[in-house]
Order: sequence, then C-alpha cells, then structure tokens
Amino acid sequence: MGRFRGGLRCIKYLLLGFNLLFWLAGSAVIGFGLWFRFGGTMKGFSSEDKSPEYFYMGLYVLVGAGALMMAVGFFGCCGAMRESQCVLGSFFTCLLVIFAAEVTTGVFAFIGKGVAIRHVQTMYEEAYNDYLKDKERGNGTLITFHSTFQCCGKESSEQVQPTCPKELLGHKNCIDEIEAIISVKLQLIGIVGIGIAGLTIFGMIFSMVLCCAIRTSRDVI
Repeated sequence: MGRFRGGLRCIKYLLLGFNLLFWLAGSAVIGFGLWFRFGGTMKGFSSEDKSPEYFYMGLYVLVGAGALMMAVGFFGCCGAMRESQCVLGSFFTCLLVIFAAEVTTGVFAFIGKGVAIRHVQTMYEEAYNDYLKDKERGNGTLITFHSTFQCCGKESSEQVQPTCPKELLGHKNCIDEIEAIISVKLQLIGIVGIGIAGLTIFGMIFSMVLCCAIRTSRDVI
C-alpha cells in the first residue's frame, strides 16, 4: 500500500510539473502568435484592407490554443492537487481539444504553405498592376508590401521605384522574397504547433494514469 501511495504521489508531482510547463508553453505560444501577427515582418499588413487573412488563420488558431493551454494548465494543477477524477477527466478532454487544434495548425502550415504563398503573391500582383494603371494615385498596399518584405518590383524595379524602400540596396524580386519569407514563417508555425501537440500527449497520459490510480486507491480503501 505504501508503494502504491508513493507511486500515486510521484505521478501527481509529474502532472503538476507538466502543467507548470504547459502553462509557460501557453504563454510562449500566445506571445509567439501575437508577435507574428502584429510585429516582425508581417506587422505592416494589420491595417491593410487586403491583409492576407488566409496566412493569419493558423496564427489565430495558435493564439486561441495558447490561451486555452494557460487555462488548462491551471485547472490541471487544481485537479492533481485535489486528486479529483472529475477535474482530471475535464483536463484530459481539454488537452484533446488542444491536441486537435495544434495538429490542425501544424498540418495547415506545412500542407497549405503553397496555397498561402500563392495567395499573398496574387495580392502583390494585383497591387502592382493597380499601381501601373494609375501611378498618380499611388498605392499604399504596394508600399506596404515593399516595406514589409524589403523588396522592389518583380523582374525590374524601374516601374515601381517611387514605392520602394529608400534603405533597400540593390534589386530584390518581391515574388521570390514573398515565397522565401512566408515559407520560413509557416514552417516555424508548423513546428510550434506539432511540438505543442506532442507535449499534450504526455499530459493526457499522465492525467489518465493519475485518474486510474486515484480510482484504484479508493477501491482499495
């Protein structure tokens, strides 16, 4: 009986440690998603009418999952400390939801990468053509593209030179830069999503083992 209680206590502390790590990971995921959305390379699109919402879809799921992770981490600690089967069962269900959300984000980031890149490239092509049709009017979207991706034009920058960043040295094809930068961003999002999904598997295992151990200990008593 003493060994059983010792094992139960060990599992409980493992779950507590996991929940602390999970809560910190949730905070990091929220910060990561918000920085990607409103800071870094893509911050210039936040105020644009034609912002790449398809690209941001994975980030919205990621931030939502991060917020849920923080809440679940707290309730998981409560369930482990109280040794409540009901709370632990709810904790397992929430982890399952987070697992599905993170896998969806990871799959979207890797499988949908080509679609997202083409979507943003099409947006650039439209802004580029609109500017060539009416250069006097200017084009805020094209300026934002050039500033965000630090590029200018396509094969040549001569036709759109007034919209190019002043600090840009040399010519960079925006179509190529869009593909390179978004590919890296989506790979990072996919890695974070799959990594968190892997972490939740350990949480589900710990919660079920602890729940079964609590039930067994009560049956023995």
